Amino acid sequence: MRLYQELRRRGVSSVAEVGSELRLSPEEYERCRNELAGLGLIVPTNPAQHGARAELRGGLRGEGGPEQDGDTVAVIDPEIALLRLLHREREQLREHLDEADRAYGTLETLAGAFLRAGSLTRSDADVELLSDYRRIQQVLEDITDVIQHSLASMHPTSLVREVAERVLNRDRRQIENGVRVRAMYSERVVSSPEVAEMLRRRVEAGVEVRITPAVPMTMIIADAQFAVVPVDPAEPMAGAVLARGPALVRSYLGLYEHCWHTASPYGDGTTPEQGGDGLSEQQRAALAMLASGMKDEKIARGLGVSLRTVSRMLSELMQEMGATSRFEAGVRAHRLGWVD
Repeated sequence: MRLYQELRRRGVSSVAEVGSELRLSPEEYERCRNELAGLGLIVPTNPAQHGARAELRGGLRGEGGPEQDGDTVAVIDPEIALLRLLHREREQLREHLDEADRAYGTLETLAGAFLRAGSLTRSDADVELLSDYRRIQQVLEDITDVIQHSLASMHPTSLVREVAERVLNRDRRQIENGVRVRAMYSERVVSSPEVAEMLRRRVEAGVEVRITPAVPMTMIIADAQFAVVPVDPAEPMAGAVLARGPALVRSYLGLYEHCWHTASPYGDGTTPEQGGDGLSEQQRAALAMLASGMKDEKIARGLGVSLRTVSRMLSELMQEMGATSRFEAGVRAHRLGWVD
C-alpha cells in the first residue's frame, strides 16, 4: 500500500499531507487511513513528543504539552502491529471464556436440582405432568444427556425411522461412556422387517434388547433417578408423567425388572413357536386358564380335578418351560404358542 510505505519512510508525519502528495481521492484516503488504523499500523501521536526517546520508551502521552492534532501519526512495524493484534484478540478471547465459565456455572447450579443424576436424595420425590409433545421430547433429551449408569426403556410400538436413527446415535454415544442400555419391545412389532433391522443394529451397538408378548406401557428409566411414563397407557397422546427421585422411580423399576426377566433376548426364540404337541388337552386348558389370571382353585373347578392335581400339573409345566413363577409360565406359554 503506497500510503503506508510513504508514511513508514517518513516515520512521523501527517496522513492528510502524505495522502495529498500521493493524490489520493477522499474515498481512498478515508479507506486507507481506517484500514491502517484498524490493523494498528499507525497510531495518533504528537510530533513534539518524539524529541525524547526516553518518553517514547516510557509510553508518555505528553501530559501538559501540546494536544494531539489527530492527523499526525507514528508508523508501527508490521511485526509489532501483529503482536499487538494477537495480544488484543487473546484478551478478548479470555474475556469470552470467563463469561462462558460464569454462564456454565449458573446453568449447572440451576440444572443440578432438576436433571443432574444423583442429585436427589433418597427422600426427594417430585412429579411433573407433561402435556406438550415438544416439552416431552426435550425432557427425554435432557435426561439422556445426564445419564451416568443405566438407561432402561420399554416400547409397545416401534419407532418411526427418524426417531429410530436418533436413538441409535444416542445408543452408541452412551455405551461409549459406559452406560448400560436396555430396551424391551412387544413381539408383534418385530414382524416388520424395518423394525427387525433396527433392533439388530441396536444389538450390534451394544444395546441389550428383549422381546415380550405384551408391553404394558411406554416407559423410560434413567439411573433409577428419573422415569417417564404415560399419563394414561391406553391413550399415549394424553401426555406423560416425569417422576424424579428413587422413592418414586424404584416402583417403576421393579415393574420393569419383572417384565425384563420374563422377556426373551432378541434373536433367541423371540418368534412365537407353534408347538407343544406333547401337551394334553387338559394341560393346554390349564395353561390357558393360568395365562388368563385364574387362581388354582378356579382352574381345578374348571377342569373337574382336585386342587392337588392342578398344583402338580402346573409345577411340571413350569419346570418344562423353565419358568420361576405362575405369571412367567403364562407369559412363556403365549410366546411358545401353546395357548391362544
